[in-house]
Amino acid sequence: MINGLRASATLEVPNPGLHLTVRKAVMHDLRPILDLINDYAARGAMLPRTEFEMSEAIRDFMVVMRDDELLGCGALHFYSPTIGEIRSLAVAERATTQGVGRRLVEALVAEANEYELHAVFAFTYVVEFFNKVGFHEVERGVLPLKAWKDCLRCPKFQACDEVAVLRILRPGRWAEERPEPHGTGDPFIQIPTPRNPWLLPPK
Repeated sequence: MINGLRASATLEVPNPGLHLTVRKAVMHDLRPILDLINDYAARGAMLPRTEFEMSEAIRDFMVVMRDDELLGCGALHFYSPTIGEIRSLAVAERATTQGVGRRLVEALVAEANEYELHAVFAFTYVVEFFNKVGFHEVERGVLPLKAWKDCLRCPKFQACDEVAVLRILRPGRWAEERPEPHGTGDPFIQIPTPRNPWLLPPK
């Protein structure tokens, strides 16, 4: 339960007068981000976060603002020099039809490209939304060792129903370098192959 995005947050009603700003989070965003995430956590949709955890992770976050109002947040978390995860994605309920989720994911993918990552992945309940922004459903594969600290806290640890989605950013590089499974190299995620044959990188 890393992301709190729900189907209602994937709708977008055109509103030419709406002016949203997407930017990197700063420390004074910490409290409204915590309030947003922990509101979802109280309903069992996300993992709760502490002020200490958020202070450590604030540099991973992007936010969407309307004037001084925070409408959504999301983070790009690095697991290796080539792979990152989009996580902690949450949209305020009052902004669920304003395209906040899409803007966040686009900004996080752009940041992943700036860091020259080969792929990004996410765990989600709204696969259709991620399909629309270039992700594809994949088999779960092996979780990163570093992610177990989050999974062990999750009440759904033994029966997780989130879906793994993947977006390959550099197909050529992705074909050249596959992450090693646990025990044979760096302890990072072994991203599985997309189910769709036409998505497979050339051999």
